[in-house]
Amino acid sequence: MVRVQSPAPSPADAALDQALADLQLKVLTLPKAEAEARWSKGETAAQLEPSEGSGYRLRLNSYLMAQAGATAGLVNQAWLVAQARLSGAPEPGRIPVQVESPGHKRSTNYASFLLPGLLGLNLVSMGLFSVGMVNVSYREKGKFRRLAVTPLPKWVFLLGQVLHRLTVTVIQAAILILVGRLAFGIQNQGSFLDLLVIMTLGTGCFMAFGFALSGFAETSEGYAAISNLVFFPLMLLSGVYFTLDAAPAWLQHAVAVMPLAPFLRALRAVFNDGGSLAGHGLGLAIVAAWGFAAFLLAVRRFRWA
Repeated sequence: MVRVQSPAPSPADAALDQALADLQLKVLTLPKAEAEARWSKGETAAQLEPSEGSGYRLRLNSYLMAQAGATAGLVNQAWLVAQARLSGAPEPGRIPVQVESPGHKRSTNYASFLLPGLLGLNLVSMGLFSVGMVNVSYREKGKFRRLAVTPLPKWVFLLGQVLHRLTVTVIQAAILILVGRLAFGIQNQGSFLDLLVIMTLGTGCFMAFGFALSGFAETSEGYAAISNLVFFPLMLLSGVYFTLDAAPAWLQHAVAVMPLAPFLRALRAVFNDGGSLAGHGLGLAIVAAWGFAAFLLAVRRFRWA
């Protein structure tokens, strides 16, 4: 939060500053001109500034309401405490707050939330850009025509490609988890077997997506356009980088049936919260249904030439 410097600091300013410090709210105090410059650039979620009528005015950025709304609650709580201290009245009691994840593990930092999101995004990228693009490139270069003269069934070829990418994905995920452990102290709170089950299901689903989409493109350029139409909604709306708790209800319901969102929910439940797969049967079923449908479509659309 940005706090605009008062022209003439008063005891009320000192009391409010102390109350904000007691709440461990990070406050950046700036001159008015500098604070306004930051506000105009959209860099500030909440700005507390002097006001002749009521003493202070709190401005909230409408584009950052998830962060600004939480800050507003803390600032008003600090204001009540400061007023009580100035008047000599007993301080209002505060309800103890503890930040923790749904699995009752204390949330440490944003990196612990982000790491499972990156694991899921890596699977999507592998499926759409590595698998799908390679298939289209093979078709363009005539490599599939050579395979067409062999007795190799289409479904065996597609399944072999999925298993090959699964091996690569497991290695990449292990490296990412290791980096998270060494650099940020993040570790898997749940069962590695449950984690492997989720990663295997997600890999199969998104690899099948890549194969299915490659059947609709004749050239690499055409496939790039098709894959991006799928990739960007999944990346932006599935909770890779942030939650959608402030989004409209209809959007949250729509995202819940997309394959990446329930995958990440189950992955975070195991990795961050130490949970099991028991409460995520429906979400994993959605992922499996998407993967099965995509695989059937891939087999139907696949052609050697």
